[in-house]
Amino acid sequence: MNLVSQAKLQAGAQLFRKNDPNLITDVNQFQRFHHVSPRNAATITMLHVSKLIPQGAGLAAALLKRASTVELDWDVRQKSRFEATDSSGRQLGIFLPRGTVARGGDVLVAHDGSLIKVWAAAQTVLKITAYPEHGTAFDLIRAAYHLGNRHVPIELKPDHLKIEPDHVLAEMLRAMQLIVTEVTEPFEPENGAYATGGHFGGHHHGHEHDHDHSHDHVHTPPVDPLDPTTPAPHVHGPDCDHNH
Repeated sequence: MNLVSQAKLQAGAQLFRKNDPNLITDVNQFQRFHHVSPRNAATITMLHVSKLIPQGAGLAAALLKRASTVELDWDVRQKSRFEATDSSGRQLGIFLPRGTVARGGDVLVAHDGSLIKVWAAAQTVLKITAYPEHGTAFDLIRAAYHLGNRHVPIELKPDHLKIEPDHVLAEMLRAMQLIVTEVTEPFEPENGAYATGGHFGGHHHGHEHDHDHSHDHVHTPPVDPLDPTTPAPHVHGPDCDHNH
């Protein structure tokens, strides 16, 4: 390998080491991680991505229309470190904050300023529906409860559920008088109630604010029903002689 190629390869290794010190420690590890030969390693140009905009919020429609796309299944989208190839054929090195989950419609921002729109790839999933003749919405609620007890990722829809393939769970659901069908569709399971990242439960309102008005309210001290000396509760009102 000539000096120029060696320098390029070293620069690539430095890039990955900067973003994840435990991932790359030297040029040889860089080659092994990417499964490339020393001859080809120096010719690979990887676009660094470290920012995600949920659903492209705030971006002009014209910019989104020109953006390239990347199609990823659920297994990849729930990772914060991965590689992919976009619709323009560029290799992407994604380094998102730990715990970030990419959803279909999100937009990745590369270090060169280019935008890459995420598409949820179709994958094999189990679609769960109630029987049209005798089933009810409660059947799906009951199924979601039992699946949730098993910490199974679930996509919730008004008329069906979706989970990743699992023959044991499929038999359990059929025993509960539900229809279980294997389909190939995008999979967007719910986040937890306290999830972060701006998706499905990650949004909350702040209600901590100062009041500049008075409230009539009751301070209730502990009351012992057997003790006649217990004082009556004090009530704040218009005749109260102290400020509130």
